[in-house]
Amino acid sequence: MKKFAAIYTILGLLFMLILPTMNLEAQSIAQGDQSGGAFFSGMAKFWENSGFYNFDYRQLLMIAIGLLLIHLAIKFKYEPLLLVPIGTGLIIGNIPLPATEGATIGINDEGSVLYYLYFGVKEGIYPSLIFLGIGAMTDFSSLISNPRLMLLGAAAQIGIFATFIGAVALGFAVNEAGAIAIIGGADGPTAIFASSNLAPHLLGSIAIAAYSYMALVPVIQPPIMRLLVSKKERVIRMKPPRAVSKLEKILFPLIGLLLTAFISPGSLPLLGMLFFGNLLKESGVTNRLAETARTSMVDIVTILLGLTVGASTSAALFLSVSSIKIFLLGAISFAIATAGGVLFAKAMNLFLKKGDKVNPLIGAAGVSAVPASARVVQSEGLRSDPNNHLLMHAMAPNVSGVIGSAVAAGIMLSFFM
Repeated sequence: MKKFAAIYTILGLLFMLILPTMNLEAQSIAQGDQSGGAFFSGMAKFWENSGFYNFDYRQLLMIAIGLLLIHLAIKFKYEPLLLVPIGTGLIIGNIPLPATEGATIGINDEGSVLYYLYFGVKEGIYPSLIFLGIGAMTDFSSLISNPRLMLLGAAAQIGIFATFIGAVALGFAVNEAGAIAIIGGADGPTAIFASSNLAPHLLGSIAIAAYSYMALVPVIQPPIMRLLVSKKERVIRMKPPRAVSKLEKILFPLIGLLLTAFISPGSLPLLGMLFFGNLLKESGVTNRLAETARTSMVDIVTILLGLTVGASTSAALFLSVSSIKIFLLGAISFAIATAGGVLFAKAMNLFLKKGDKVNPLIGAAGVSAVPASARVVQSEGLRSDPNNHLLMHAMAPNVSGVIGSAVAAGIMLSFFM
């Protein structure tokens, strides 16, 4: 009954708004007043500037996709901090706008609010600031205590290069293939950074694909892990990580910055901020800055990034064969990256002593979805052995994967930008 009451109330309000118009029309006709023509002309102009007049069915599909992302985020809690802003942005960006000359409403209209907010995406500002926040909230102790696990993060990047080959084979230009390939690292900010430089016209499709597969980590990875890892291997218990000194924690971001910057200068905007954020955290004298970077700042930037990426995704660009190819390549590359990390862990065990072997499940954490992949590894480990806690071990290849995907993006930029 409440629903019907609300509907009747709305209809009543509409009738009250329309009634004066009908009276005015009747008076104009009865009196032959010339102002009636001006009124109808104004009403026609109002109609032409409304969203209904400029409506395109493809925009309705994009709005439906935006609502679907919001539904997945709220109902199933799939990356809600990202999918809610992106979904809302999709709705905002696909509202039919009037084709009025000089209008400053849409994201591509110079002078509009969305245009200036989108500047942070186009110029790579938002992804860099997100990496600053990630650095300020990341503990690299597990990686420092067991550096060989870094190889698992590197091995998982095979998904990136496999995707590049596949994208070229499907007819994409090399710069487009380079941007699409980063989806294989399951790292949204890195994918946005690479695509904004290499293929801005594919940014929306790449970003939505990357974040969608990040959200689907608990769905995609477990079947691959169960297929490739035997029951005997799943119950391997690893040595607890050793204690890491404060000096080591301070030196790690400095050494890591120098090494990665010289290997892949193109990744400096991302990794420079990542290691800077970690230095703020570990130095012990900039706690206030580190706290701001990992809380308020990263939350604000996440809102702006998701909203503007969604708003920039127009129906004309997204609803295309290219987008279908991108989503297919993303799914395949994510599966290859997961399998690559697991298989490399199994290969490592061939050369390690019995007490030093690694649980191959942690190889799946080599993708950059932090900390989702590490949590999946933990749950899969507990499924086979309720007392085998792999989370801290899995964090090592997980954070290594973040570094590896950024390095790979830098290499793509240096070759194809």
